[in-house]
Amino acid sequence: MLRCMLRTKIHMATVTESNLAYEGSITIDETILKKAGILPFEQVMISNMNNGERFETYVITGKKDSGEICLNGPTARKGVVGDKVIIFCYSYVEDAKAHGLVPIIIKLDDKNRIK
Repeated sequence: MLRCMLRTKIHMATVTESNLAYEGSITIDETILKKAGILPFEQVMISNMNNGERFETYVITGKKDSGEICLNGPTARKGVVGDKVIIFCYSYVEDAKAHGLVPIIIKLDDKNRIK
C-alpha cells in the first residue's frame, strides 16, 4: 500500500509578487527549493494564512537568494503581496517506510530567508 505523506513544508513564506499575466504556477527562490528538496515543475499545495485559500500548482525556480515567492497566473487570485503562505510537498511512500518518515521543515523569516 502507498500512503501520501508530507515530505517537505516551507513554513510562513511571504508572497513577494502576484503576477496574473503569467500562465500559472508559483515561483520560489532557488536556495529555498534546494534546501527543501523540491524540483522544478513538482506539484505543491499552498495554504494562505491570510485568507484561508488552499490550492495546488507546480513550482518554477526563482532567482537564487532573491527571497522570491511569486503567485503566477490563476494562483495570483489566491493571494496578494505580503500574505503569509505555507507550501506543502507530498510524496507517495510504501507503508513500511511511511511510519519512520520525517518531513523536511523549512522555516522562513519575513524576508524569506531560511532561519
